Amino acid sequence: MKAAVTYEYNKPLVIEEVVLDALQKGEVKVRLAATAICHSDIHEMRGEMGEDLPYIGGHESSGYVEEVGEGVTSVKPGDPVIVSVLNSCGECVCCSMGLPHLCQVKNPLFPPISRACNKNGKRLRQAGKVGSFAEYTIVEQKQVVKIPEDIPMDSASLLACGFITGFGAVVNRAQVKSLSSVVVIGTGGVGISAIQGAALSGAYPIIAVDLLDNKLKAALDFGATHTINSKKTDAVEAVNKLTSGKGTEHAFVTVGSVAAIQQAFSMLTPRGTAVIVGIPPVNETITFSPTEFIGTEKTLTGCAMGATRLNEHIPLLVELYKAGRIKLDELITGRYPLEKINEAVESVEKGQALRNVIIF
Repeated sequence: MKAAVTYEYNKPLVIEEVVLDALQKGEVKVRLAATAICHSDIHEMRGEMGEDLPYIGGHESSGYVEEVGEGVTSVKPGDPVIVSVLNSCGECVCCSMGLPHLCQVKNPLFPPISRACNKNGKRLRQAGKVGSFAEYTIVEQKQVVKIPEDIPMDSASLLACGFITGFGAVVNRAQVKSLSSVVVIGTGGVGISAIQGAALSGAYPIIAVDLLDNKLKAALDFGATHTINSKKTDAVEAVNKLTSGKGTEHAFVTVGSVAAIQQAFSMLTPRGTAVIVGIPPVNETITFSPTEFIGTEKTLTGCAMGATRLNEHIPLLVELYKAGRIKLDELITGRYPLEKINEAVESVEKGQALRNVIIF
């Protein structure tokens, strides 16, 4: 099969033939139909996550079940599915608490076992235990969810990561209430999805913060009520003005920046909550004084993959999409063949796209 492989940081991906291992018990082989370009993949390509090379990126995907291993009962060959990094053992303390996205045994942040190698026999690490910058992937059965045949596969791929990460941070993790104030810092695909979650929850105002006017304009189309270009305006002061001097009750940081995290915390009203969604480079740190928490009772927390429970939440999101309550098609800026993946990545890095999708 063909795959786009990262051999050197900050270099173009190499399109080449690679070989997948044989299917094992409990696994599913998927023929990929669509894979979105996520900023996490780009961080990996730039060496900002501290991971080993070579590797196959890609983890926000949809496709068709090609083959199933022994013991697989949830899907069958031919089924359309989304393919997620989320996996769970069903037995650890987090799974027992109803938090399978935090599984302590099969967490996607733990080093995966490679299921692919190049023509020289070199093992290729696969991003998020998926590695879907390729024509096929092998994952465990809990990483796939069957979807209806009438949902476009390019739009469906966004439900595997980008959309659920932003939307779920608002709806599942923060559980934003009607008329609560919300700030979203970063209005790429994940940020726009967070804005959709805020709009569906009845939040007001919904303030989008970014450095690019084109993304802020797009944010208004997805539910933002106000926008702030933090390159031109002091965002903290602007948020205070828009909230009658109180600050916001919720701030979501969808970009991988510690400066943005500090900014979000500064925007909060007393007892407000800032949620870290985007993953900063591993070598960046941030310092807070304990008095900042004691004197205001603010909360700073994180959210992994939108606190999503795949088999419960994906079918519901599909129904919301069909009902026109959430927008997925409109999040896709460009569609590219695998051979043009480097162009797709470059477009995302330049801020020209909400989501670019590789179509197989």
